[in-house]
Amino acid sequence: MIASFDLSEFINRYVTGRSESLLQADFESYDAELSARINGKNVLVIGGAGSIGSSYIKAILRFKVSKLVVVDISENGLTELVRDLRSSVDFNIPDDFITYPVNFGDKVFEKLFRRLGPFDIVANFAAHKHVRSEKDVFSIEAMVENNVLRARRLLDLLLECPPEHFFCVSTDKAANPVNVMGASKKLMEELIMAYADRLPIKTARFANVAFSNGSLPLGFLERLNKRQPWSCPLGIRRFFVSPQESGELCLIASIMGESGDIFFPKLDAEKDMVPFDRIAKDLLEDLGLELDACTSEEEARQKALKLSTVPASWPVYFFGSDTSGEKSYEEFFTDGEELDNESFVNLGVIKNSLKRDKAEIDMIFDKLNDLFATEEVSKAAVVEILKTYLPNFSHIETGKGLDSKM
Repeated sequence: MIASFDLSEFINRYVTGRSESLLQADFESYDAELSARINGKNVLVIGGAGSIGSSYIKAILRFKVSKLVVVDISENGLTELVRDLRSSVDFNIPDDFITYPVNFGDKVFEKLFRRLGPFDIVANFAAHKHVRSEKDVFSIEAMVENNVLRARRLLDLLLECPPEHFFCVSTDKAANPVNVMGASKKLMEELIMAYADRLPIKTARFANVAFSNGSLPLGFLERLNKRQPWSCPLGIRRFFVSPQESGELCLIASIMGESGDIFFPKLDAEKDMVPFDRIAKDLLEDLGLELDACTSEEEARQKALKLSTVPASWPVYFFGSDTSGEKSYEEFFTDGEELDNESFVNLGVIKNSLKRDKAEIDMIFDKLNDLFATEEVSKAAVVEILKTYLPNFSHIETGKGLDSKM
């Protein structure tokens, strides 16, 4: 059904509206400096099998690194990454290239870090990135552990042999967060900034990566292949970057930024924010299918059962979003943050991010660890601790989660 579908072309035409990368001008401007800072370096990428991590690897392999070590908990993802890279002609794959299906919070990671290092460039993309991951106290504890507590152990490990460049990915949802995922990433930002005087740390808040792993748009294609109906919220608008742009953005941030910098793409809210329902409609049209709008999930499921071998239409259930932590708009920075909009063509930089001292970070972490160690831990208790230390955190709780929807 979608054998001839060109996903990259669809993203360029209907999602980002850009025929060339948003970062093209910045790469041209900083090409010589990027080459000087990347060529011949030893690189470690954590979470490298994911959508952004793998795109970062593809961006950095357009230069000539000496060593590339990739760590990710997804063994299958690493396998596909290797196959993808070695089946392409666009990348300078070093002779010293190896992947490990390892959790960066495990002892074995510390062993391979010390044995295979030192590393000049370290980039961390391991994260819980979905709002749906705040469904209950267990998923929240896992999210905070991955996004914050393990990041702390990584920073302490890096102090043993500091790299020239360290990057840890954030999210636009860290700006005035309304969900626990965004709050955890905001806390991660403040954690890494506490180390910015000892490590060359940079991060980036950026838009949704179009058709990334686990995203709703990619889910449309998955449902299509499985002959299942679509489900799509109405009126939820998001900024989008292409997978290529996500990797390039993080690469420029990691290499060209100054310690403590938070990068973000210069995107226009009126021109560049795209509603999910428009993506769904454009995708159906591009695939040559009519929209069959349904009034319920059950109606959509029943219609999917009756699809012909070569269908002319596809059932879609559109609904109003009512789940916890769902923000109706996106923003990259907040009032009071100092912006540098001059150094890069299509990237802005937040320069005066909050830098807590180590003692305050320790206190926050002790509160979280003590809470998780009790039998009385609850989602509300975690939210209250985060609100105490993150004044801009305004949690939206509706009692409903995305796992209850199709």
